[in-house]
Amino acid sequence: MRRRAWLMMFLFAALSGCLSNPRQLVKGDIDRIADLHRQEIDASLRRLAEKLYRRNPREWKKGGHPSLEAAIEAVFAPERWTDAAGRRGTALILAGLREDYAEDRVAAFVGGLAAMLHDAFGGKREFFLLDELDPQLLYNAARNVEIAAWKLANARRSLPEHDLPAGSPLLFSNEMGPIQNLSFEREFGKLIGSLDLLSKIAAERSQRLVVKVAQSLATAVFLPIPAK
Repeated sequence: MRRRAWLMMFLFAALSGCLSNPRQLVKGDIDRIADLHRQEIDASLRRLAEKLYRRNPREWKKGGHPSLEAAIEAVFAPERWTDAAGRRGTALILAGLREDYAEDRVAAFVGGLAAMLHDAFGGKREFFLLDELDPQLLYNAARNVEIAAWKLANARRSLPEHDLPAGSPLLFSNEMGPIQNLSFEREFGKLIGSLDLLSKIAAERSQRLVVKVAQSLATAVFLPIPAK
């Protein structure tokens, strides 16, 4: 009888917890995992935006923002994920790393990443039992982050710009000098790891096969992710 009483108390406590947060009743374990990874991906993007703006303060000043913090908030406003020329996602990433791009390069690069990842998640930030993640899109997104990171590290000026000499990065990120700064590389690694793990989980859940692509980063093109 005592064991039965303890079991009833446990079940009542568990049910009370669910009723206090009804959304949890329509979430499975995989949905909760997806929520956590989505939140961490958003956090990594914000850290990337802050790090890039701190290393490239001239960029946030191009947008006329009163502060770095205001510039970061603007980057993550979905209406800002399309630039004046109508470019979005990976097209916006590429534009921001062109030498003739006159707008805020950090907003283009991180905003392009944010839009591309948002599309890979089906336009959702929270997941429930009837939601289904596309493992192929998550895989494509992981490869696109790898390509974007490589392009960021290798985009250089062919001509001097103000006080910056020819050959200097279009956007300063990792630093390989006497004092190394690899914090950007770590953030990109977190993004790629989360996307690859979710792709595997989603493929297992839906019994779908992911088509993997082998590319050289130096010549790689972004993989397709339809806009949502």
